[in-house]
Amino acid sequence: MHDLTGSIAEKLGVQALPVRIDSQAKYGALARGDGAIYLRFPHKGYREKIWDHAAGAIVVTEAGGVVTDASGNDLDFSKGRFLDLDTGIVATNKQLLPSLLKAVQEAVKEKNQASSPL
Repeated sequence: MHDLTGSIAEKLGVQALPVRIDSQAKYGALARGDGAIYLRFPHKGYREKIWDHAAGAIVVTEAGGVVTDASGNDLDFSKGRFLDLDTGIVATNKQLLPSLLKAVQEAVKEKNQASSPL
């Protein structure tokens, strides 16, 4: 969903191009301070697997960051092999989280309005 992440980046004034590497590497880079935001918005029908996010979420959290769903709720790794999400996953630092969640929610709302028939 590159159009959605592009819209979010525009709202935040992010000019850097996205880095295309494995999810776990992105979590590690974020924890090291080599990046500030990790966004994951899978295509419709895809279910995120816990093993793609559990270890990375711990690493980011232990480094002082935050990993939530796109609504700001904690990820729930207790329901089996899949994360049941209505939206995506965001990871960032505590200072950026409020503005990131606001930008995500605005971009999701705009995308839904653009794709719904009149």
